[in-house]
Amino acid sequence: MDPQNLALRLAEVRRRIGAAAAAAGRSAQSVTLLAVGKAHPVEALAAAADLGLTNFGESYLSEALPKIAALQERDLSWHYIGRIQANKTRPIAESFAWVHGLDRLKVAERLAEQRPFHAPPLNVCLQVNLARESTKGGVEPAEVPALAHAVAALPRLKLRGLMCLPPAEDDPARQRHWFALLHALYGELNRAGAGLDTLSMGMSDDFEAAIAEGSTLVRLGTVLFGPRPVQ
Repeated sequence: MDPQNLALRLAEVRRRIGAAAAAAGRSAQSVTLLAVGKAHPVEALAAAADLGLTNFGESYLSEALPKIAALQERDLSWHYIGRIQANKTRPIAESFAWVHGLDRLKVAERLAEQRPFHAPPLNVCLQVNLARESTKGGVEPAEVPALAHAVAALPRLKLRGLMCLPPAEDDPARQRHWFALLHALYGELNRAGAGLDTLSMGMSDDFEAAIAEGSTLVRLGTVLFGPRPVQ
């Protein structure tokens, strides 16, 4: 991607985040922009870092680990946002600061066991399957409180919040419906003393609706970097 074009895209994304936050009575600083680099080259991520972005999300280990290595001299925070296979938890525990797709206690226990002792706790968000879609990961809403309680008790993990991948909707009202459900669950957990501070919800096609419903972190790829390159 042309760095100038990236700068223009980033400025527009920041403008839209700020406008959505202001409409919700919030500050733009209350929303973290997570740049999703899936399928984009490391040069694009480096250019984004040059423009001041520090949080980067990746979905595939085979793609993420070389990028992390190539950019290790920069002070970046790496977020794993893909589905987690139990046999690949060690490199995730060793290389990332955040995990957004946690939905099984077994995987949480492996991440806790494999997180290096010298590293800070691994920040985790529980993925919630709001519409119970069989093609997507995530724990069912009714099962979230028990999983949250169990994960919060594990060493070397820090339960930070909830994440969702809702059904694709074109209508902003329908988009807000799903995000409102997650926000309500988040509120229930915090009223029970969970101490959560992160709602990871909203992507390129619906991030403004997510911000309207309380998102604190939006995961943006296409709107920032453009369409993914053909593999």
